[in-house]
Amino acid sequence: MNAPSRPLLDWQRALFEVLQREALSLVAHVPDAGHAPLLARCEAEPGVDVVPLSAEQDGVGLLCGAWAGGRKGVLLMQSSGVGNCINALSLPANCRIPLLAIVSMRGEWGEFIPWQVPMGRATPTVLEAMGVHVFRAERSDEVGETATAAARLAFQTRRAAAVLLSQRMLGAKTFVEG
Repeated sequence: MNAPSRPLLDWQRALFEVLQREALSLVAHVPDAGHAPLLARCEAEPGVDVVPLSAEQDGVGLLCGAWAGGRKGVLLMQSSGVGNCINALSLPANCRIPLLAIVSMRGEWGEFIPWQVPMGRATPTVLEAMGVHVFRAERSDEVGETATAAARLAFQTRRAAAVLLSQRMLGAKTFVEG
């Protein structure tokens, strides 16, 4: 039996509305608790396919292939997974295939895992170096507008765009001792 899903937070609701409005019917993701409520909402939506990945770079290939087949989608991942995508990001850049990524940041506000910090700091630079237009949402009330701007840039200009969701907005993760 599936665990009951948590209600959508305001930023997740805004993001879901953007996915609907922009006709994104494929959601690729590496499983992450932070995106779980949004993913559950997407899974409940008829016509939306949610595809769990074992590695983030697989999502780049999946979404490029989906575009070739007439579908639009989004890649959800943590900043720690951006490094896995570096080589794969050459595909949308060289072939002018639109790609939209929503990146939940780690290694920032209140981070407690030291190995999250280097990739968190490098994420914007790495994405920009690979030709990805970087957008950032610092507050929950910015997510919908920022995701809309990124999606439109990606799909109307056939380029890659990423929305970075700040860790301060998302809330720092912690391990609870039992």
